[in-house]
Amino acid sequence: MTRHRRPGFKVSLPLVVTLAALLLGGCGLGKQSTLSPAGPVAQAQLSMLYESLAIMAVIFIVVAAVFVYSLIRFRARKTDTELPKQVHGSTALEIAWTIIPIIIIVVLSISTVHYAFALESPPQGPGTVQVQVIGHQFWWEFRYPGTGVVTANQVHIPVGKKVNFSLQSADVVHSFWVPRLGGKTDLIPGRTNTLWLEASKPGVYYGQCAQLCGAGHAYMKFTVLAESPAAYRQWLRHMQHDTVSATTPAQQAGLALFKQDCATCHTIQGTPFQGKVGPNLTALMGRPTIGAGTLPNTAAGLAQWLHDPSAVKPGAKMPDLGLSESQIHSLVAFLETLK
Repeated sequence: MTRHRRPGFKVSLPLVVTLAALLLGGCGLGKQSTLSPAGPVAQAQLSMLYESLAIMAVIFIVVAAVFVYSLIRFRARKTDTELPKQVHGSTALEIAWTIIPIIIIVVLSISTVHYAFALESPPQGPGTVQVQVIGHQFWWEFRYPGTGVVTANQVHIPVGKKVNFSLQSADVVHSFWVPRLGGKTDLIPGRTNTLWLEASKPGVYYGQCAQLCGAGHAYMKFTVLAESPAAYRQWLRHMQHDTVSATTPAQQAGLALFKQDCATCHTIQGTPFQGKVGPNLTALMGRPTIGAGTLPNTAAGLAQWLHDPSAVKPGAKMPDLGLSESQIHSLVAFLETLK
């Protein structure tokens, strides 16, 4: 007699590893975790998320309990000889499952509307900081009205102060998002949108464009540096009175090269260089990255960027200037003086 083995379920190691990776991928708190709020706006939005999650969890438990009860209570038994009584409708049940979802939606709406109105209106007052944000393909411009300070890809804010951001786009639709400080808001050409944020403690908070805006979208990042009010005021004064000092032969050669090839696009505060096409380079070396988070802001990173920007960052508007190695060395030496 031939014995046939019943087919069974075989555990696949690749499948187990894949499922484990997907599950574990959601563990931990990263640099851009909305579950680790660092300000009142992000905390309020997380509270709304938890409230909604709690309501949905109760609904799931009730529905699952009724489902399990029905499976056990009304299961087919060996003693059953005929079909159970067929029920074609119940007015009471239909009224109940119409009213209950309405009540759930109303409860969720109350919380949502409360937080929406609380966070929608920009705060006013003498202590409020105003920052104008302009999104470009593919970098961020930050302007501080009334101070003359303009920077790129890193925004400074004082801890404990409400910051009003006015959001504009220079080209296509972008989206401003700092997960640990608050939700995202789009930048739409021809329109000014607003949002406000506040950092409760000092630190560096990571943001990025959250709207597909072209080939360089993934490389359109920025940082928010939250510092004490005193440090913030000191930074503003430094940016307003920054000067350029080129003392070594390499730095002087780089300055001449910058004047020849770069000044038409870039601004350096306190100099005749007032180009408005590319990022403002005042105090460049105070930023952690270049290319909107593409490369570390080091001599090697600057050299790599100057060699061929589009090879480093797809869609970069800066052209390849065809610089020689010696020219790149001199230009990097000058840029390193911008502190």
